[in-house]
Amino acid sequence: MCGRYALFSDPSDLRDAFGLDEAGFESTYNAAPSEELPVILSESPDRLTSARWGLVPEWSEGPRADPDPINARAESLTEKRHFSEAYEQRRCLVPVDGFYEWVEGGDGGKTPYFVSRADDRPFLLAGLWETWTPEQTQTGLGEFGGGDGEPNRDPEPVQSFTVVTTEPNDFLADYHHRMAVPLDRELGDRWLTADNPEELLEPREFGFEAWPVSSAVNDPSNDHAGLVEPVP
Repeated sequence: MCGRYALFSDPSDLRDAFGLDEAGFESTYNAAPSEELPVILSESPDRLTSARWGLVPEWSEGPRADPDPINARAESLTEKRHFSEAYEQRRCLVPVDGFYEWVEGGDGGKTPYFVSRADDRPFLLAGLWETWTPEQTQTGLGEFGGGDGEPNRDPEPVQSFTVVTTEPNDFLADYHHRMAVPLDRELGDRWLTADNPEELLEPREFGFEAWPVSSAVNDPSNDHAGLVEPVP
């Protein structure tokens, strides 16, 4: 699965790497579920858009108290209502410099590892996105001083995304039984535009490397460059 990641490339480098017109964002070394994070939407592929990590379908009752789905299994994208429509109509790309995986040790504890490309270049993860809009509610006339019963405020839509996972490639199999679907720029373009990009969901080698990092990454409130530094 993919439950934490990092994005710290210079915005100009990200813009050039993925052919974006706009690429403003705040670096993060510990992107976590429910946070607002930059993604590339199928409807606006030339710029970054902020979205909440955890998919909230447009037909749902809205964000849940428990985390909304941060991952979507590639094998069931067309079967589960939560993902099927988004897979057909609303795919996105999640730019990252790397992501974290936790590996069980002999003592029963888990060690976090940071996984990135060996060439240090940013890459993309396949994702899905949705926009949920709450129903408008009418206020009493008294609140408007004799008004006409218009809504008391504009609805606040929630734009959200999830990361698609698949079987791990040979490298990632040593770290986890699932893998976020990694894409380069060319494959990312196909993910956004193809009628049925299911071939992109097959595991592929991607030039990854990984190293152990501090357990400080376990706390999502920690967000600094030291989180991706190797530890003994």
